[in-house]
Amino acid sequence: MLRNSQRFRIRGVKTNIPFLLNVLEHKQFLSGVVDTYFIDENPQLFQFNPSQNRAQKLLNYLGQCMVNGPMTPFATDIPPSEIQPTVPELPIDVETGLHAKAPPPGWRDILKQDGPTAFAKKVREHNGLLLMDTTFRDAHQSLLATRVRTYDLKKIAPYASHKFHNLYSMENWGGATYDVAMRFLHECPWERLQELRKRVPNVPFQMLLRGANAVGYTNYPDNVVYKFCDLAVKNGMDIFRVFDSLNYLPNIIVGMEAVGKAGGVIEAAISYTGDVSNPSLEKYNLKYYTDLADELVKAGTHVLCIKDMAGVLKPRAAKLLITALRDRHPDIPIHVHTHDTAGAGVASMLACAEAGADIVDVAVDSMSGLTSQPSMGAVVSSVANTELDTGIDLHDVTEYSSYWEQTRNLYGPFECCKTLKSGNSDVYDNQIPGGQYTNLQFQAFSLGLAEQFEEVKKRYCEANLLLGDIPKVTPSSKVVGDMAQFMVQNKLNTAQVEDRAEDLSLPVSVIEYFQGFLGEPPGGYPEPLRSKILGDKPRVNGRPVASLQPVDFDKIKEELIEKHGKRIRDVDVLSSALYPSVTDDFLQFRETYGPVDTLDTTLFLAGPKMAQEVQVDIEKGKTLSIKVLAVGDLNKNGQREVFFELNGQLRSVMIKDEVASKELHFHPKALKGVKGSVGSPMPGTVIDIKVKDGEKVEKGAPLLVISAMKMEMVVNAPCSGIVQKVSVEKNMKIEGEDLLLEIEPIPE
Repeated sequence: MLRNSQRFRIRGVKTNIPFLLNVLEHKQFLSGVVDTYFIDENPQLFQFNPSQNRAQKLLNYLGQCMVNGPMTPFATDIPPSEIQPTVPELPIDVETGLHAKAPPPGWRDILKQDGPTAFAKKVREHNGLLLMDTTFRDAHQSLLATRVRTYDLKKIAPYASHKFHNLYSMENWGGATYDVAMRFLHECPWERLQELRKRVPNVPFQMLLRGANAVGYTNYPDNVVYKFCDLAVKNGMDIFRVFDSLNYLPNIIVGMEAVGKAGGVIEAAISYTGDVSNPSLEKYNLKYYTDLADELVKAGTHVLCIKDMAGVLKPRAAKLLITALRDRHPDIPIHVHTHDTAGAGVASMLACAEAGADIVDVAVDSMSGLTSQPSMGAVVSSVANTELDTGIDLHDVTEYSSYWEQTRNLYGPFECCKTLKSGNSDVYDNQIPGGQYTNLQFQAFSLGLAEQFEEVKKRYCEANLLLGDIPKVTPSSKVVGDMAQFMVQNKLNTAQVEDRAEDLSLPVSVIEYFQGFLGEPPGGYPEPLRSKILGDKPRVNGRPVASLQPVDFDKIKEELIEKHGKRIRDVDVLSSALYPSVTDDFLQFRETYGPVDTLDTTLFLAGPKMAQEVQVDIEKGKTLSIKVLAVGDLNKNGQREVFFELNGQLRSVMIKDEVASKELHFHPKALKGVKGSVGSPMPGTVIDIKVKDGEKVEKGAPLLVISAMKMEMVVNAPCSGIVQKVSVEKNMKIEGEDLLLEIEPIPE
């Protein structure tokens, strides 16, 4: 009766079905101990959850794709593959002859049984080289702009659990995956963690934690970092690689303490830059790294990590650095991370292993190389039958790689290999992190700089030196990237930036870096550039969040419930604390379009084809059969009716045709050479307007804020005067040099 009531649909009128469902699920009713006062004593029987109506919402999503094109913007014209990947079979249990249900014990069993300290000790005592597989996170962040969906990760996870049970860890969370999941994949990052944990109970999960930045791009109050780590451990996370983009020790220690309190394994990381094998480079020498390692060990790290985010750790430098660290800290496990941008990643990791590193990072072969990690198969084969043998079967790596080779084809629209066809040794000069490379390309594409990407890379070197030669990893790498693209967009070189610093409307990230919002960079800030950029803007001394008030999670939850209804979880509250507007947009998207994460990837990205029949499993035992029948003509309201067959029944949705319904409108451009005619420095979206018509403004005052692909820029007044007319509105999309507003200058 319950099942039939749940599946019964009557549309157009209210029914008593929600009441009956509450009765049929009530514990007292199910016990059979009820009387005529049952309804009077249980008024909550009349509190109904709104219908999820998931099928209709999914039709809305598919209709949008049919009429207006992909809802996740593509960065290239490579189409997603229509061939679904083949999942390799799980091993057969010898006794039963059936697929083995439980995977073999792994390092997570040791961690759960003995705790983080004993776990680290056994890792150090282990004979042979241990591997972390980055395929589930950093590999696709580096090659595919972090766009791989939980849908495809879930399918291969059980195979990895059975065949690679002896991995040190699987990296599958943190870094950019958190916000990208909500922004572009329209899925909850916490649900990804939960779903993968169900399928991989034996291998430790590892994530990237940006110290006091948690998984964001700015510093948060300490209680947000502590709450995040606590929920992460409760939802299945084990090992936290904690780093700070500037190697600013106070920020790293906040993350370490939060992880320790939550019960996770602390893997404190040093962000590597420069070249310790080059004696002429004195800033980041061997002493710099060993001194920092001493501080992290003293602060209580379980594992020490070298995070070579750009792949600039050469084999000789690797041998020097790891030998020095091993001699200094013989009892601490050492874990090394790199990228293979220059093509020397395998050689560097082998050098690290031979010098005493316990764990190195690899990605499965078909997701390795270029800006990703070194090849798993190459490392496994290189140390086979030696004292560093990983214990991993190359045949299993091959099958695993085959799945990912097919899966990668699904994400063709996000391939960095459209422009990056081979290893690039110029990374030793520009030091662009592997995880940033594709995002930097997409950002350049968004800003209209796709043809000038080589110029962006050159300016990246200059921007780094302008900022003081800093370690480059999120969010400091974003600062350098924003500055580089700003210089290309505005045709500026280093000397021009230094000369005109007071008058430039620099990206928000650059200004906040100089204000001290990321912490203090090694060697301090470059002067007089800092003073010229900041003028009388406030500066932060010491740890940036020391003065921030704790976040009120109860208040956030109340606000979310008011906006999005009662189905708000603790993880939603935390997501909102980290990314308020992104979380709002995600929750609204899910309410409008339903569980789009249940669609296969080709369908999710490109939508269905006419007359194509697809099966969608929205939950266990509930499958939707959907077929597109027709797309109607444009009506007087600018809409098209899209007709579907849903489980044999005719359904239709009305979709606004965004292109056809737009009025032809040419936005005026700013007048060149006219001081009060303020144009947009880049294409993007107006996200905030700080002035209104008739308002008096001073030179340098903020006028409005523009955003494009996570890059925000404040446009400042070029002169003092009266705002004559604001020519844009909030949320308006604009092109470069579009007129933003006009100011009547006041004579100086």
